[in-house]
Amino acid sequence: MNEIAHQPNPLLEAWTGPFGVPPFADIKPEHFRPAFDQAFAEHKAEIAAISGCPEPPTFENTIAALERAGGRLERISSLFFNLAGADTNDEIEAIEREVSPLFARHEAEIHLNAALFSRIYSLYERRETLGLDPEQARVLERHYLAFRRAGAGLDEKAKARLAEIGERLASLGTQFSQNVLADENAFALVLESEDELAGLPGWFRRAAAAEAERRGFKGKYAVTLSRSSFEPFLQMSERRDLREKIFRAFVARGENGGATDNRAIAAEMIALRAEQARILGFETFAHFRLADTMAKTPAGAQQLLQRVWELAREAALREEAALQALAASEDGNFTLAPWDWRYFAERHREAEFAFNDSALKPYLALDRMIEAAFFVAHKLFGLKFTERFDIPLYHEDARAWVVTGSDGQEVGLFIGDYYARPAKHGGAWMGAYRDQEKLDGDIRPIIVNVMNFIKPAPGEACLLSFEDARTLFHEFGHALHGLLSDVTYPSLAGTNVLRDFVEFPSQLYEHWLEEKEVLRRFARHHETGEEMPEALIEKLAAARRFNQGFATVEYTASALVDLAIHQCAEASDIAAFEREVLAELGMPQAVAMRHRLPHFLHVFAGDSYSAGYYSYLWSEVLDADGFAAFKEAGDIFDPALAQRLRAHVYAAGNRSDPEEAYLAFRGKSPSPEALLRKRGLVVA
Repeated sequence: MNEIAHQPNPLLEAWTGPFGVPPFADIKPEHFRPAFDQAFAEHKAEIAAISGCPEPPTFENTIAALERAGGRLERISSLFFNLAGADTNDEIEAIEREVSPLFARHEAEIHLNAALFSRIYSLYERRETLGLDPEQARVLERHYLAFRRAGAGLDEKAKARLAEIGERLASLGTQFSQNVLADENAFALVLESEDELAGLPGWFRRAAAAEAERRGFKGKYAVTLSRSSFEPFLQMSERRDLREKIFRAFVARGENGGATDNRAIAAEMIALRAEQARILGFETFAHFRLADTMAKTPAGAQQLLQRVWELAREAALREEAALQALAASEDGNFTLAPWDWRYFAERHREAEFAFNDSALKPYLALDRMIEAAFFVAHKLFGLKFTERFDIPLYHEDARAWVVTGSDGQEVGLFIGDYYARPAKHGGAWMGAYRDQEKLDGDIRPIIVNVMNFIKPAPGEACLLSFEDARTLFHEFGHALHGLLSDVTYPSLAGTNVLRDFVEFPSQLYEHWLEEKEVLRRFARHHETGEEMPEALIEKLAAARRFNQGFATVEYTASALVDLAIHQCAEASDIAAFEREVLAELGMPQAVAMRHRLPHFLHVFAGDSYSAGYYSYLWSEVLDADGFAAFKEAGDIFDPALAQRLRAHVYAAGNRSDPEEAYLAFRGKSPSPEALLRKRGLVVA
């Protein structure tokens, strides 16, 4: 027997460190499986006690008891899956493959428990007579709906098949994600000669040299498939052949053949999701997923996507023609390709607005942008962030701040993990090691933002592109949604809201980055401390809508393909399906989807955004209209608006219907016109 089994397991003990953070230094991969086994058993016993309770069902002995159940499992799983995303290894990945289907089976056993559902159904049918407060009524409604959508009330054969599907989807989603990470880590474009480095500025070369040394190529330069490395290279490299090489590697993730190929995995997931939807009585998986969203139906989402697509495609074709002319003027005897777009777009922006991304970067140091995000949170919500160096974290690059309110009371703990590394999945996200709740005491949240910025050489500042800075603000908006949560019941806390509302708080927060008041204060030269020149701020403001046809098309194409494939019963060849949909849309030839299906993590690494990638655009309707309220008030930190925003959005979690929450904040329903104006797709 493994020796570890005879030793104390830190996952099963009280976490007594600062702020109750996990004892990361004491935790080994071997601790997870026995801890999960015990936590699963405890949760099953708690569920059995609730479903078998001899007393008639009440809100307290059924719904509140459900909210209390599974605390240890939640604590351990939050820790594990955050590590699996941000600091994984072979052992963690093996455990993830083992436990993902176990979680699916466990959830199915709960939601398909007939006795438990009978108690919930009884309460739901009598909800108007129970004397519930609004939050209690909401949590009862959400539990009832969750059980219904999981298959509660169906016959035993249907429930058994749904459980099988859930387990298989969990396994496939985990493998899909791990395959993408493997493909990303397997590739690096290693450069040596000055000719290969043509066009690359000093900051990029130094970061690439440091990355090459980390990968065992000392004295050379490595460009990776992290967006913070890949996209600047496409913008700046004069070597068209090298741009093509790295672009093809990027879009081929998950489609390289062999053990990491995701095409068959995705096809099986599409078929299983379609079967799941049919069993549950829905026409397609998209109909099933969107029934519990603001959009309500695929047609509701499609209507917005199609309107934006048509305008964005026209804009992208105009941009494409301009870039093709620019390439031709520089003796470019070729048809513009996707690996050319960012390079010539940067040249075009420089010509039209007299600045490029390299001119901005010296003023967008990571530390200053973190300060800027904190400053906005202070101005809007009175928050203060104090960095703590005595809190043990899972990686040396991670940092921690204690967050306090205007009354000096602790709000939560914020962790920032900003640099790319092979042990971290690509992209950027917010996670929670602990959610807020007040069911049995005032539990304060532990929230993490994970990014993938290029780690600079030792002694160098980490300089961000404007899009990197926007990503930082976006994820910090999610973080505030978790930190400011003020609900009683954990299932309603923070970002546990409808999928096409969850991006509203994060996308809204991006707007403050572009405001002159913030830029003048925090966009300072990383060496001299000088403010970003007013002329450069003006140029940045003038260029806000530049290249928006391209940006909107690459996103909307991915959303439309996601929505289309989830209205199919099967798609045995997902690459062919993708090509067919893009052909029908008239996809501009020089633009690629932001996420191709074989590496579309939003859609296939779990089902959070499956048939729901449209939600970023849906939320953008809200955020464009919502920020307009601050502009109309004449104060981007208007106290009354900020108070309503906090009360009805950031603090409210899923306490109320999102349409009601938005109306309570804004005072009126949103219109897509603000979104279209923001992206420059219609004349203001």
